[in-house]
Amino acid sequence: MLYKLLVSLLVLLTLVGCQMIETDPSMTKETPQYEQSGRLEAEVIDVVDGDTMKLIVDGNEETVRLLLVDTPETVHPTKPVQPFGPEASEYAKEMLMNKEVEIELDVNERDKYGRLLVYLYINGQMFNEILLENGLARVAYIYPPNTKYVDRFRDVEKKAKQKGIGIWSIENYVLEDRGFNEDIEHESTSEHTSDAACTIKGNISSSGEKIYHPPSSPWYEQTKEEALFCSEDEAIEAGFRKAVY
Repeated sequence: MLYKLLVSLLVLLTLVGCQMIETDPSMTKETPQYEQSGRLEAEVIDVVDGDTMKLIVDGNEETVRLLLVDTPETVHPTKPVQPFGPEASEYAKEMLMNKEVEIELDVNERDKYGRLLVYLYINGQMFNEILLENGLARVAYIYPPNTKYVDRFRDVEKKAKQKGIGIWSIENYVLEDRGFNEDIEHESTSEHTSDAACTIKGNISSSGEKIYHPPSSPWYEQTKEEALFCSEDEAIEAGFRKAVY
């Protein structure tokens, strides 16, 4: 009897110890999750470039700047158009123009130019991260305390860099802590376009109908691409129509 009690006690202590190890926060490092609460609804009314947009927020027009990311220049008054700048701008227009979105603020809400600093969500996906994932932006402008997702962003950037896509496909183009190399002249889109920038999925249905899905489509993720297009015009020229949603 005493033996059975000792065995039972030993098993109980073992289970409790395992549970403590599994739930000890010091033993694990979780990837920060995107916050669902506190987001504001907005409508995109203009895309200035890949990382700057104009939105209607609470009835007011706001110029917003995406937090912690930087896309190559296309409209800078003193800089030339940079490689992958037009691709980033076009991508932003395809994804966001005239769309309902959500924005999340960090600690400091505005920059010195009065622009609203945001994490921007389209169909539940954060656009800041999508740009990094597709090699259309770099992690930049890391100014505490607005650093909520910087570690996550760096992980995403690292994967894009390893794949050599987008801005990472040009040697010595992205300079650490110095932005984009201005000595590299902008070449034609055909010379720099990668599959990462061509994200519109073309699918042919069982009835033979050709339909394309931009990344903003609610069925984008589950759509199997049978062709990839860099613009909606290209998809239309190939005989595809836009999915209705």
